[in-house]
Amino acid sequence: MEQLLLNPIKKVDGEINLPGSKSLSNRALLLAALAKGTTTLTNLLDSDDIRHMLNALKKLGVSYQLSDDKTQCVVEGLGRAFNTTELGSLELFLGNAGTAMRPLCAALCLGQGEYVLTGEPRMFERPIGSLVDALQQAGAQVTYLKNENYPPLKIKGTGLKGGHIKIDGSVSSQFLTAFLMSAPMATEDTTIEIVGELVSKPYIKITLQIMSDFGVEVDNEKGEYQKFTIKGGQTYTAAGNYLVEGDASSASYFLAAAAIAGGTIKVTGIGRNSVQGDIQFADALEAMGANIEWGDDYIIARKGTLKAVDMDFNHIPDAAMTIAVVALFATGTTKIKNVHNWRVKETDRLFAMATELRKVGATVVEGDDFIEITAPKQIQHAIIDTYDDHRIAMCFSLVALSGTAVTINDPKCTSKTFPDYFEKLASVSQ
Repeated sequence: MEQLLLNPIKKVDGEINLPGSKSLSNRALLLAALAKGTTTLTNLLDSDDIRHMLNALKKLGVSYQLSDDKTQCVVEGLGRAFNTTELGSLELFLGNAGTAMRPLCAALCLGQGEYVLTGEPRMFERPIGSLVDALQQAGAQVTYLKNENYPPLKIKGTGLKGGHIKIDGSVSSQFLTAFLMSAPMATEDTTIEIVGELVSKPYIKITLQIMSDFGVEVDNEKGEYQKFTIKGGQTYTAAGNYLVEGDASSASYFLAAAAIAGGTIKVTGIGRNSVQGDIQFADALEAMGANIEWGDDYIIARKGTLKAVDMDFNHIPDAAMTIAVVALFATGTTKIKNVHNWRVKETDRLFAMATELRKVGATVVEGDDFIEITAPKQIQHAIIDTYDDHRIAMCFSLVALSGTAVTINDPKCTSKTFPDYFEKLASVSQ
C-alpha cells in the first residue's frame, strides 16, 4: 500500500482557491443533463465522484464538452427524461459516489430504459432502501439484485406518477435530494412528507437552491423541512453560465490548520453568502477559540487558544470530522453529538475516527451517534489507516501540525473529492 509521510509543519500561511463542491457539481451535472438548453458549468470539481457521474451521463446519451483541466463542462441538455430503450439494458458503474448513485436512481425512473446501478463493494453496504421505497410509492419499478435495501439495483424506467410520498429522513439527506430533483418531472404533483428527523438539512437547502437555479421552485412548507410540494409535468431550464461554489467541506482542513498552527489562511470560493451548510464549520472553529474573518466570497482563519466544545453536528457531519482532529489540540473533552449518519458514509466513520484518534494517543469514547475526544499530553506518531475514505486522509494530515510526523496510508483516496489536496497543503506549509 502506498504511504505518505508528513513531516512536522511549524505553521501555515497563504491563500487556497477551493476546488468545486462535490455536492453542487453532481447536482448541477444531472439537472443540466435533464434541462432544456445548454449549461456551461465552471469550477466543476475534477474528482472520482464527478467522473462517475459524467461517465454515466455519456452512456445515457448526454452530449457534453469537458475542458482539458476538467473544471469546465458545457452540457447539451436533453430537455426531457432519459430514454435508452434502443440500447437494451445499461450497466452504470458509480464507484462509491453517493451523490451519483442516489440522484441517478430516482432520475432513471422518470424515463424509459432498463438499467443496472452498481459500484464498489462499499457501495453495497450503503443503504438506499428509504429512497427505493419512496420511488415505489410513486410507481417506480426498482428491484434489489443482492441484499434488500442496498445496491446494486435494477431499474425499469416507467415514469413517476408523483402523489403523496413519505420518505425516511433519518439516515441520509441524499434520499430526499434524489426524490426532490426528479419530482418536477413526474406526471402529477408531488407532496413529500418526512418521516423521522431529517439529517443534514443544509444539504437540502443546496438542493432547493440549485433546483431554483434551473427554473423549478419547491414549496418547503413553513421552511420547516418536513413537508415539500412540487408541481408535476415540469421541465428544467438550462442555467446558462453556472459557477460551482468551492467545496466548503474541503475548506475545513485549511481553516483548521491556521487555527492550530498559527499564520493566516484565506480560503476563496466560499463566504458568508455561500449556499453550503458546511461554512458553519468556521462558526464551530470560532467557538473553539479560532480567530475567524468573513467576506462575501472568502473566509480567513488565524490561530487562537483552542478549547473543547460540546455540540450537535448533525447539520455538518462531514466538516465535524475535522473538529474531531482539532480536538487533539484543544483543552478539555470535545463532544461531537448526533452524527449517527457517520456510520453509513464512505466507511463507518464513527468507528474509523475513534480507532485512528486512539492511535495518536487521544482518549476516545465512541457511542452509537457521538464521539468524545480528550487530547493526549503528547501526540504520538502513527500510521493512519484511511478506509478508502478521502476525509479521513485529509483530517489526519492535521496531526503533522503537532510537531510530530504522521504517516497516511493510501493518500490517493483523496481523489474522491480533492486529488491534489496534499500538494495544496504543502503549498501553504512552513
